[in-house]
Amino acid sequence: MSWQTYVDDHLMVGLPGGGMLTYAAIFGQDGNPWALSPNFPAVDPAYMASIARGFDDPTTINGGLNFGGNKYMIIGGDPGEVIRGKFGQGGLTIKKTNSAIVIGIYGEGVQPGDCNVIVENMGDYLQSQGI
Repeated sequence: MSWQTYVDDHLMVGLPGGGMLTYAAIFGQDGNPWALSPNFPAVDPAYMASIARGFDDPTTINGGLNFGGNKYMIIGGDPGEVIRGKFGQGGLTIKKTNSAIVIGIYGEGVQPGDCNVIVENMGDYLQSQGI
Protein backbone atom coordinates (compact mmCIF):
# COMPACT_ATOMS: atom_id res chain seq x y z
CA MET A 1 0.00 0.00 0.00
CA SER A 2 1.34 3.45 -0.87
CA TRP A 3 1.70 6.20 1.72
CA GLN A 4 -0.83 8.24 -0.21
CA THR A 5 -3.41 5.48 0.31
CA TYR A 6 -2.91 5.73 4.07
CA VAL A 7 -3.68 9.45 3.90
CA ASP A 8 -6.55 9.24 1.41
CA ASP A 9 -8.31 6.11 2.64
CA HIS A 10 -7.55 6.11 6.36
CA LEU A 11 -6.93 9.66 7.53
CA MET A 12 -9.19 11.66 5.19
CA VAL A 13 -12.32 9.65 5.91
CA GLY A 14 -15.70 10.70 7.20
CA LEU A 15 -15.83 11.03 10.97
CA PRO A 16 -18.59 9.63 13.22
CA GLY A 17 -20.24 13.06 13.56
CA GLY A 18 -20.28 13.53 9.78
CA GLY A 19 -17.28 15.87 9.43
CA MET A 20 -13.87 15.25 7.97
CA LEU A 21 -10.33 16.24 8.67
CA THR A 22 -9.45 19.32 6.67
CA TYR A 23 -5.88 18.16 6.01
CA ALA A 24 -3.79 15.11 6.81
CA ALA A 25 -0.21 14.09 6.16
CA ILE A 26 2.50 11.62 6.96
CA PHE A 27 6.07 12.93 7.20
CA GLY A 28 9.34 11.21 7.96
CA GLN A 29 11.00 12.38 11.16
CA ASP A 30 13.59 14.05 8.95
CA GLY A 31 10.78 16.42 7.92
CA ASN A 32 10.31 15.15 4.37
CA PRO A 33 6.71 14.43 3.28
CA TRP A 34 5.68 10.85 2.58
CA ALA A 35 2.09 11.68 1.63
CA LEU A 36 -0.15 14.76 1.85
CA SER A 37 -3.86 15.39 1.47
CA PRO A 38 -4.85 17.90 -1.22
CA ASN A 39 -3.96 21.48 -0.26
CA PHE A 40 -2.04 20.46 2.88
CA PRO A 41 -0.36 23.71 4.01
CA ALA A 42 3.15 24.14 2.65
CA VAL A 43 5.68 23.37 5.35
CA ASP A 44 9.47 23.46 5.34
CA PRO A 45 11.08 20.05 6.02
CA ALA A 46 13.35 21.71 8.61
CA TYR A 47 10.25 22.92 10.47
CA MET A 48 8.74 19.42 10.45
CA ALA A 49 12.03 17.99 11.71
CA SER A 50 11.94 20.53 14.55
CA ILE A 51 8.43 19.32 15.44
CA ALA A 52 9.77 15.75 15.56
CA ARG A 53 12.48 16.92 17.96
CA GLY A 54 9.79 18.70 20.01
CA PHE A 55 8.42 15.36 21.14
CA ASP A 56 11.66 14.81 23.06
CA ASP A 57 12.26 18.45 24.00
CA PRO A 58 8.90 20.27 24.31
CA THR A 59 10.63 23.61 24.93
CA THR A 60 11.33 23.76 21.18
CA ILE A 61 7.58 24.01 20.43
CA ASN A 62 6.26 25.84 23.51
CA GLY A 63 5.35 28.82 21.34
CA GLY A 64 2.82 26.76 19.40
CA LEU A 65 2.75 25.24 15.92
CA ASN A 66 2.25 27.07 12.64
CA PHE A 67 0.44 25.53 9.69
CA GLY A 68 -1.10 27.43 6.81
CA GLY A 69 -0.66 30.78 8.51
CA ASN A 70 -2.50 29.60 11.63
CA LYS A 71 -0.77 29.35 14.99
CA TYR A 72 -2.02 26.36 16.96
CA MET A 73 -1.70 26.66 20.74
CA ILE A 74 -0.45 23.44 22.34
CA ILE A 75 -3.23 22.12 24.59
CA GLY A 76 -1.86 18.76 25.62
CA GLY A 77 -0.96 15.31 24.44
CA ASP A 78 1.07 12.40 25.65
CA PRO A 79 4.75 13.18 26.26
CA GLY A 80 6.94 11.69 23.55
CA GLU A 81 3.96 10.41 21.55
CA VAL A 82 1.14 12.90 20.82
CA ILE A 83 0.78 16.66 20.53
CA ARG A 84 -2.65 18.30 20.39
CA GLY A 85 -3.21 21.90 19.37
CA LYS A 86 -6.10 24.35 19.06
CA PHE A 87 -6.81 27.29 16.75
CA GLY A 88 -10.23 28.92 16.97
CA GLN A 89 -12.87 26.23 16.46
CA GLY A 90 -10.34 23.88 14.85
CA GLY A 91 -7.20 22.12 15.88
CA LEU A 92 -4.69 19.42 15.13
CA THR A 93 -3.33 16.13 16.39
CA ILE A 94 0.21 14.96 15.70
CA LYS A 95 1.36 11.41 16.49
CA LYS A 96 5.01 10.36 16.45
CA THR A 97 5.85 6.79 15.46
CA ASN A 98 9.20 5.00 15.22
CA SER A 99 10.12 6.83 12.00
CA ALA A 100 7.13 8.97 10.99
CA ILE A 101 4.91 11.83 12.06
CA VAL A 102 1.16 11.57 11.37
CA ILE A 103 -0.79 14.86 11.28
CA GLY A 104 -4.50 15.57 11.19
CA ILE A 105 -5.87 19.12 11.03
CA TYR A 106 -9.58 19.79 11.53
CA GLY A 107 -11.86 22.78 11.31
CA GLU A 108 -15.11 23.96 12.84
CA GLY A 109 -17.75 21.27 13.28
CA VAL A 110 -15.33 18.43 13.94
CA GLN A 111 -14.95 17.10 17.46
CA PRO A 112 -11.33 17.15 18.66
CA GLY A 113 -11.66 13.61 19.97
CA ASP A 114 -12.60 12.33 16.50
CA CYS A 115 -9.38 13.75 15.06
CA ASN A 116 -7.41 12.32 17.97
CA VAL A 117 -8.80 8.82 17.39
CA ILE A 118 -8.11 8.79 13.65
CA VAL A 119 -4.57 10.16 13.87
CA GLU A 120 -3.56 8.18 16.95
CA ASN A 121 -4.98 4.91 15.60
CA MET A 122 -3.03 5.39 12.37
CA GLY A 123 0.11 6.12 14.35
CA ASP A 124 -0.42 3.10 16.58
CA TYR A 125 -0.89 0.91 13.48
CA LEU A 126 2.31 2.21 11.89
CA GLN A 127 4.21 1.60 15.14
CA SER A 128 2.88 -1.95 15.28
CA GLN A 129 4.35 -2.43 11.79
CA GLY A 130 7.74 -1.12 12.93
CA ILE A 131 7.33 2.17 11.05
